[in-house]
Amino acid sequence: MDGTRGDGHASAEVTSVPRRIEVRGLSKVFGADVAQALSLRRQGLSKSEIIERIGAVVAVDEVSFSVDAGEIFVVMGLSGSGKSTLVRCLNRLQEPTAGRIEIDGEDIVAATEERLRALRLEKITMVFQHFALLPHRTVAENVEYGLKMRGLAKAERRAKALKTLESVGLASWADRHPADLSGGMQQRVGLARALALDPEILLMDEPFSALDPLIRRDMQAELLELQRRYRTTIIFITHDLNEALTLGHQVAVMKDGRFAQVGRPADIVLNPADDYVAAFTRDIDRGRALPVRAAIRQPGSAGAGAVLPEGAVSIEGGQPLHEVFALASGPAPVVVVDAEGRVEGTISAADVTALLAGNPQQGRS
Repeated sequence: MDGTRGDGHASAEVTSVPRRIEVRGLSKVFGADVAQALSLRRQGLSKSEIIERIGAVVAVDEVSFSVDAGEIFVVMGLSGSGKSTLVRCLNRLQEPTAGRIEIDGEDIVAATEERLRALRLEKITMVFQHFALLPHRTVAENVEYGLKMRGLAKAERRAKALKTLESVGLASWADRHPADLSGGMQQRVGLARALALDPEILLMDEPFSALDPLIRRDMQAELLELQRRYRTTIIFITHDLNEALTLGHQVAVMKDGRFAQVGRPADIVLNPADDYVAAFTRDIDRGRALPVRAAIRQPGSAGAGAVLPEGAVSIEGGQPLHEVFALASGPAPVVVVDAEGRVEGTISAADVTALLAGNPQQGRS
């Protein structure tokens, strides 16, 4: 989001951050009297009042946000909040009513149908909730489908499909059909089909919500590993706050077509913007939901970018807090590092305890 890097830390030069996606004033109205619906919303009428008065539904209401290259931006909300409509507007599966959607500076709202098809094949792809696999095609043929549409030769797309299937652990299933696979495996095929296109932007509309809890956790871990490997920019839709906090560099909580709050996972949990957001976070297990970096003290002798102190224990900042409490209670200083091993700061048992108890003043988010 504005003013922060994808890892949630303040950027030294905000203007130098590569904005992959810029959305400004995006609205989507379903119904006949679009202009009146937007006017009534600006006058302060609620979504339900507008439905009752003119029968129009303001599904997305002047939403603005930006996503950095390589960031996972999660939009969460209850059913009917507008999150799925929002993500479908980003590649124009739903036509926006108003606003701008810039991808690397190009406003795709103004793109021709020909240009839009090219963007979907070359830059933006989508993973749906219900897999959408072709049952009469093999697993490999499903993964090849987008490559075939792109015009790749048969041997080349087969090689690419097998390589991508290997990355999601399904290379040995290449010549089987979707009916032979479990739900989790089918979702991996859907993910492989998207990744085979080497997309710069991946849109994911509640892709794991139909899976069993254990498989869902496995898929979350798989996605994080693949994102670290490919550095794809991801917009991920979910109704599950735990999933949002696990995956997101930034999290937006959506209500009635608007963003109630946007921030890092720690911001959402520790500093909810209103009662609506607070209700989501009230029963969250902070030890599992918050990353280690949420408990970092203000940088001191082992501040951001410093050399790892002698004898220190290093912990990757994205790990859940509950996994490191014992280490933080030990005698050695505990230094938090990022995925590339750069020092972010230090933590102590007191920092962790304060954060888990809901007293973040002793730490920083």
